[in-house]
Amino acid sequence: MITAQEMARAAGVRHGFFTRQGGVSEGVYASLNCGFGSNDNPAHVAENRAIALRALGLSPEALVTVYQIHSSEVVVADDPWPPARAPKADGIVTRRPGIALGVLTADCAPILLADAGAGVIGAAHAGWRGALGGILEATARAMERLGARLSATVAVVGPCIHQSSYEVGADLRDAVLAAERACGDMPPGMRSHDDRQEINPDDLFRAGARSGKFQFDLPGFMVRRLQRLALGAVSRVGVDTFADEKRFFSYRRSVKRGEADYGRELSAIALVG
Repeated sequence: MITAQEMARAAGVRHGFFTRQGGVSEGVYASLNCGFGSNDNPAHVAENRAIALRALGLSPEALVTVYQIHSSEVVVADDPWPPARAPKADGIVTRRPGIALGVLTADCAPILLADAGAGVIGAAHAGWRGALGGILEATARAMERLGARLSATVAVVGPCIHQSSYEVGADLRDAVLAAERACGDMPPGMRSHDDRQEINPDDLFRAGARSGKFQFDLPGFMVRRLQRLALGAVSRVGVDTFADEKRFFSYRRSVKRGEADYGRELSAIALVG
């Protein structure tokens, strides 16, 4: 389990970006696969989720996840729901202690957010499509409606695919750059703790090894979108899921190998106390 210093300092908040290690699943799912959307043995997935929740000091029943659809939809968790009744969304927020908000990823970015003083937390699943569609902003605004203050909110971008591993086409590059430039420059003073300089939108893409291809900085894109919200702190874990096979599942790696399926990592956050 990976934790971030900024979030660890938040009183009454527990969080963790779980790796693929420490579970009971086998084969391509080895070993802490937490995704019921995979073709893994459901009993193994349930046990893996329980292992993760126990690491956070919570009961397995405390975990809520959503049916992720790469959208800007956000739901409020007032009570836990079973996986079979998970709503379609990509963001979850709550102000109720004892509920663990979870997102599942395998190259997309998990983002955990908290305003510890207000007692409001959020979790978002964001690939390029969801981020471009506004899932980060929608999650932050949903937290704000529950009483969070954006200026006091800490956000952490968890393990995801990084620029050196993520080749994309010109269509994606053009869509992202057009959207970023339409938003205009960020106001002065927007900084993250780990990324001391503002991220220039042109730096989000580098020339790829193949003609017409580009290397996309997905976590940098997430940081830039979060910085624009003027949150209290924005940081990223800085781990590449594609490159670190020992610790992480990767959708893109499984596709390149022609594997039939892949596991999913869990990232979770909860209010306690």
